[in-house]
Amino acid sequence: MSDSDSLRTITDFAEKLAREAGELIRHERDNNTLRTDYKQQTELVTHADVMADEFITAAIRKRFPQHRILSEETAPDLSQAEELETPLWIVDPIDGTVNYAYGHPQVAVSIAYAEQGRVQAGVVHAPFPGETFRATKGERATLNGETIRHSGATVPRDSLFATGFPYHKDDLEPLVRRLDAMIHRCRDLRRIGSAALDICWVACGRLDIYYENVSPWDFAAARLIALEAGATAGHFGDVPDGYPADLYGRDILISAPAVWEPVRQILRSASGYD
Repeated sequence: MSDSDSLRTITDFAEKLAREAGELIRHERDNNTLRTDYKQQTELVTHADVMADEFITAAIRKRFPQHRILSEETAPDLSQAEELETPLWIVDPIDGTVNYAYGHPQVAVSIAYAEQGRVQAGVVHAPFPGETFRATKGERATLNGETIRHSGATVPRDSLFATGFPYHKDDLEPLVRRLDAMIHRCRDLRRIGSAALDICWVACGRLDIYYENVSPWDFAAARLIALEAGATAGHFGDVPDGYPADLYGRDILISAPAVWEPVRQILRSASGYD
């Protein structure tokens, strides 16, 4: 089996898990009373988050017992991203938990697979609209099997952007400065509530720009999908030496290629980096 065939098999497995987890969380919301709690005092979590996380991670451990897992609910140790010797799975069982709890459709299961700190396969499945985004490194990105491509936006003024805000509200001033700069220089803002879907929407041209501070499980799969759709992905801040850029979520910026550098400059200036 060639490397590409092997990675395609990995992507197929990730898609199968994402779809099955999607059915689980859909069933829980449609048929059972959601039980909610908070982690770190401010971040909402539901029983379905934990159920889906346990389902996905158990299936990965059964098939690939030597692989490591970084998952939001059951294995959120971010130091896993820095250990590069063993393949790593990055899992978000429900990206958009607040949307999920409020009955909104913008909810996704995100599963990525990385080797040596580089993401090689990614699947983002949105169970309520029935949309599955996927990509294997070096191959095209697809939505429900059809090739997708970025919007081709050429200037920030005509670009639609998305971002998000943290649950912790202690240090919002830098984020508000960035938002103020972007809203004055771009077409408009969309606040979707799922980083994985924000990025996939850049990949398929529904959005032109996405930026935010997020965790690896929020963006790892979607970032690869955007790259394989021809978008540009990077950071408007600096990535620490030795940390894999594919998994570093602070100051992330993903956009249509022509607007990436102008937007990077806008965000750097608003952040006081220049």
